[in-house]
Amino acid sequence: MNTLLIHNAHTIAALNDAGDEFRNASVFVRGNIIEAIGPAAQLPSTADRVIDAQHHVVIPGMVNTHHHMSQSLTRAIPGVQNAELFSWLTGLYPIWAGLQPDMIYASTQTAMAELLLSGCTTSSDHLYIYPNGVKLDDCIAAAQEIGMRFVATRGSMSVGQSKGGLPPDRVVEQEDAILKDTQRLIERYHDASHGAMTQVAVAPCSPFSVSQDLMRLSAEMARHYGVRLHTHLAENDHDIAYSLEKFNRTPTQYAEDLGWLGHDVWHAHCVKLDDEGISLFAATRTGIAHCPCSNMRLASGIAPIRKMIEAGVPVGLGVDGSASNDAAHMVNEARQAMLLARLRKSLEGPQVSAEGKTIFGCDTAPMEMTARDALKLATRGGAEVLGRKDIGQLSVGYCADMALFDLRNLSFAGGAVHDAIGSLMLCASAPAAYTVVNGRVVVSEGQLASVDLGNVIERHNKFAVQLAAGH
Repeated sequence: MNTLLIHNAHTIAALNDAGDEFRNASVFVRGNIIEAIGPAAQLPSTADRVIDAQHHVVIPGMVNTHHHMSQSLTRAIPGVQNAELFSWLTGLYPIWAGLQPDMIYASTQTAMAELLLSGCTTSSDHLYIYPNGVKLDDCIAAAQEIGMRFVATRGSMSVGQSKGGLPPDRVVEQEDAILKDTQRLIERYHDASHGAMTQVAVAPCSPFSVSQDLMRLSAEMARHYGVRLHTHLAENDHDIAYSLEKFNRTPTQYAEDLGWLGHDVWHAHCVKLDDEGISLFAATRTGIAHCPCSNMRLASGIAPIRKMIEAGVPVGLGVDGSASNDAAHMVNEARQAMLLARLRKSLEGPQVSAEGKTIFGCDTAPMEMTARDALKLATRGGAEVLGRKDIGQLSVGYCADMALFDLRNLSFAGGAVHDAIGSLMLCASAPAAYTVVNGRVVVSEGQLASVDLGNVIERHNKFAVQLAAGH
């Protein structure tokens, strides 16, 4: 069995239960599992492959809990650059109707390459539009080639405009066909074992694009097979208004009615989750994929993440679609989550003590989110939201998923000498020098090692032009 040694790292952030941060330490990997971690002098000094990490900070591989990878074909499309969610969607649905299987494969690899190069090792993807023979199998095949740990969610839309939904009728599917294909995908691809590289989740798109029957039946199917559930919820004010008008329920009440709360469920965004919703999510351990860049890009608002975390809601990070974020850099996403939480704090005004006195000064009014809080969201938080107990931290017995960042990078100048881990979140977002997935080095010295990136980009750009021109 092959061995890998991350040798004599400058700093290792284990993100384990003890919150260990090691200096001059190593990680020894056998096969796909971490066998030892600790002071370099106490670990083996040789392995089949040794990475000299004396100038690097090492963190667990980051976990992306929400994405629409096919949307990387429609980044910065004119006409929707300044649109909010509903008008943004209605502007893009007709373009996405032209998606082809080769485009899905190419866009998935482009999105995954971007994630891997930012130190992300596990990603979900929410593909909910299936025109022209497109299948979720295309995404899974792309992930297997590039080497990313993957949670493929079988999205769907079944309620078109003629039935009061948002998408055009030509991009929705019949519900019996959706359920049949979802069952096929679970039975063929889902792996529930420790270290699984491919898992499948059930993911009707949103309350404004699927029926209540499909939501119920999807939940029943997921629980029959023991897989997870995912959808969009409470993303912006229009989302709330639609739910109240169509169902006379808040989004959380709607989700509760249909069996969409629970430890096996995670919802994207939840920007407008109210106090009742936060309490219900916490009580049921329902997860949230927080997508700060997309929420800003589409002017959806600032999610109350600190309140959610303190209430006990599992929260991870998501880059969301590459046409609503226009980037998929997980370090940057974590940094934005930290900064946006601090902005929300400032907008809420000064804190007031129990005696009614205004609290001044950072010593008595701690930051809404620290750099280490943000890193935890990007790693352990994401693992919890996806129901994974084998990733998200660097501990013995966990999968060998990790990212190394070179502290000699310009971004860290003047910062890493004080706090290597803090500077990763606070300074300009740097690329990963090495990314290891399941014990395999897929990014080496800043270069993607599993596929020819130049060829991936060339094909992707060709398809992007073709897709836009076909509209």
